Amino acid sequence: MTEGKRQKQVGGVLHEALTSIFTKMGLNMIEGCLVSIASVKVTPDLLEARVYLSLFQSSDKDAVMKRIEEAAHEIKRELAGKVKHQLRRMPEIKYFMDDTLEQVFKLEKLFEKIHQSDTPSNPEKNS
Repeated sequence: MTEGKRQKQVGGVLHEALTSIFTKMGLNMIEGCLVSIASVKVTPDLLEARVYLSLFQSSDKDAVMKRIEEAAHEIKRELAGKVKHQLRRMPEIKYFMDDTLEQVFKLEKLFEKIHQSDTPSNPEKNS
């Protein structure tokens, strides 16, 4: 199911505001882990926003997510102040870990293994 125009607009507004809030509150760097907002998906009724976070160089991703959840109330308060003139209702914010980058790395390793297993068995192939 594709997102509607209004969903994308609200998601963009929330993404921009959350990025500045995370920077202001120091949540973009937690215990040596770089936290980045990968995307914001809004439900069709605009009552819930799912914020997907990319965590780079994190040894304990659960601890980082817990820290963000602990600050969720303050984040929402700041967010409401930033978007109050753009949204009628403040959507409920839920945070999720975005593991897309990890999946890409796994696939690259898998393709590399496949390529390595093909190369020795067919040394005469020059194309």
